[in-house]
Amino acid sequence: MTIISRRNALIGGAAGGGLLLAGCGKITGADAFMGSPSYQHVITAEEYWTRASQRLVLSGGAMARQFTVRDISPNFKANGTLDPGGDEYNQHVAESFSNWRLLVDGLVARPLNLSVSEIRRLPSRTQITRHDCVEGWSAIGQWTGVQLGMLLHAAGVLPGARYAVFYCADNLEGEPSKGGVQSPGQYYESIDLTDARHPQTLIAYNMNGNPLDVSHGAPLRLRVERQLGYKQAKYIHRISLVSSLAGISGGRGGYWEDRGYEWYAGI
Repeated sequence: MTIISRRNALIGGAAGGGLLLAGCGKITGADAFMGSPSYQHVITAEEYWTRASQRLVLSGGAMARQFTVRDISPNFKANGTLDPGGDEYNQHVAESFSNWRLLVDGLVARPLNLSVSEIRRLPSRTQITRHDCVEGWSAIGQWTGVQLGMLLHAAGVLPGARYAVFYCADNLEGEPSKGGVQSPGQYYESIDLTDARHPQTLIAYNMNGNPLDVSHGAPLRLRVERQLGYKQAKYIHRISLVSSLAGISGGRGGYWEDRGYEWYAGI
C-alpha cells in the first residue's frame, strides 16, 4: 500500500476547495436572490476554513493515514443498519433524496437548513482511508463530502458548545439484525469539537466516486477518520451543538455508548 503525503494531500484538498470557491463566486453572485441563506453562509465561510485546514496540517495536526485508488477494497462491507425502512425514508429514496434536509442547530448563531443538492454544490474534499470496525474487520474506501468544520464555522459556534450530536434516520427497534435486543432506540452519535473541526471529518455523500447507496448510509453519513466504525453515523438529518451529553437518550453520547461501548473510539 502506498501512502499519500498527509501534508500534500490536505493542502491539495484545501487549495482545491479554494479553486471551487472561485468558481462558485460567479454562480452565487448571480443567484444572490435565489440561494438559501444557509447556503450563502457556508460559501462565505469556505475561504476561512481553507486557511484553518492548512494551518492545522502545517502545525503538525495528526492525520489518519491516506491511501491510493489502487488500495480501495473491492468489497466494502455494509454494517449495522442496512436500510432504515419506514414510509418517510422510503419516500426519500423514491425521490432520490431531493427533499432530504440537513439541519445544523443547537448552540449556533446561524442555524443551517441545507438540501443535499446544496451540500453537493459546496467545496468538497475527497480522501481514501481505512475503516476499522470494532468487530475486527477493515476496509479501504474513498469518501467525498463537505468538511464538517466548514459547516460549523458557517453556522457560528456559540461559547459553551462542546459536542456535535448526529441524529440519524435508523431506529434500531431492538431487532437483532439492527443491533441487538438490548433495547430500541433512534441511532445517534456524538464527537467533540476538536474532532468535528478536523480537516478529515466529513459529512460524506459519495463513496468510491458514486452517491452513497442505502446500505452505506444514503444520503449523508459521518466520516471521522481517527475513530472506529461505530462512530461513522449513517443517514444523518440533523447535527446539534450542545454543551453536555447528559439528558440525550442514555446520556453517554451514542446508541452503542449507551449500551457499554467507549465514547472515544480512537484508533
